[in-house]
Amino acid sequence: MKDYYQILGVAKNASTEEIKKAYRKLAHKYHPDKGGDEKKFKEINEAYQILSSKDKKAQYDQFGRVFEGGAAGPGAGSAGFGFDFEGMRDKFSGGETEFDNLGDMFEELFGFGGGPKKKDVRRGKDIEIDIELSLKDILTKHEKEISLYRLIACSRCQGSGAEPGTKVKECFSCRGTGEVQQIKRTIFGQVTRYIICPECKGEGTKPEKPCNVCKGEGRFKKEEKFKIVIPAGVDTNQVLKVAGKGEAGRRGGEPGDLYARILVKQHPVFKREGDHLYTVIPIPFSSAVLGDNIEVLTLEGDRVSLKIPEGTESGRVVRLSHRGIPHFSGFGRGDMYLELAVKTPKKLTKEQKELLEKLKKQGL
Repeated sequence: MKDYYQILGVAKNASTEEIKKAYRKLAHKYHPDKGGDEKKFKEINEAYQILSSKDKKAQYDQFGRVFEGGAAGPGAGSAGFGFDFEGMRDKFSGGETEFDNLGDMFEELFGFGGGPKKKDVRRGKDIEIDIELSLKDILTKHEKEISLYRLIACSRCQGSGAEPGTKVKECFSCRGTGEVQQIKRTIFGQVTRYIICPECKGEGTKPEKPCNVCKGEGRFKKEEKFKIVIPAGVDTNQVLKVAGKGEAGRRGGEPGDLYARILVKQHPVFKREGDHLYTVIPIPFSSAVLGDNIEVLTLEGDRVSLKIPEGTESGRVVRLSHRGIPHFSGFGRGDMYLELAVKTPKKLTKEQKELLEKLKKQGL
């Protein structure tokens, strides 16, 4: 039995956020498109699917497995009727039967499970990437060029998988249905079920002659550069979907999608909170007492005039309207908040000290 906690490297009492964080780190490390181990990547995904679901996690913690058919009680197998199918399998054949899981047989006999679930076997896989941006980058909409090593449609056969000049024919084994009948002899008699056709892998068709370049797949791996549009105002962990930019589908199937997770780097001067910007502006002691007009830099690098009122105390916050981050909706912009920090001089000239002594005698 697989230990999903060990696979993700988390404790049994790990929070949902800790599980998600561990999954992202491992998925990034083992992603096949980044040279990782595909088998390990699938195992990590399987563990995350179980532990990220409240119901599935509860079943796994209690029974050591997940009953996909519903909330079965203790001892319930795939069909959820109190039978220990795994135990029955061991009793009847010492760990082996003609069925991989005796629960499948009961589903076929009594109609549980609703038969095989059809899915688009040709559709390409989705791809997930991270895009790092500076805080200044997100002030405007711009295009980001990325490079991906992924499955793309074969240019020789136009994605069909068939050598040019030859046809794509109906699969002889399944007659175009993508499924074949399987008959099993069991202790309860003969059982018939339908499985994905191994000849055409569920597609229902096969190239008359496979393409010489892609070997009948209709796609092959290649590094490709393209640009995606990054809207203004995006934030860290926001995910952008780019339809059709995942892996190409098999033999002309629908391509997968690209999901780009945004990571905004911290700025040395400005701090972002929502669509507002915050920063600290040091001002001279004299400017705070007498008032002044100073220039401050915005995130864009523009210089704007800021009026400092007479008698300003350290810690006072001044707002500059519409100088923050653009709203992701495309309408409006946040503000910039400046905290004024009065600088206390550490080294004074003799003349400055004399002047301060005079002010001190006057109660200042």
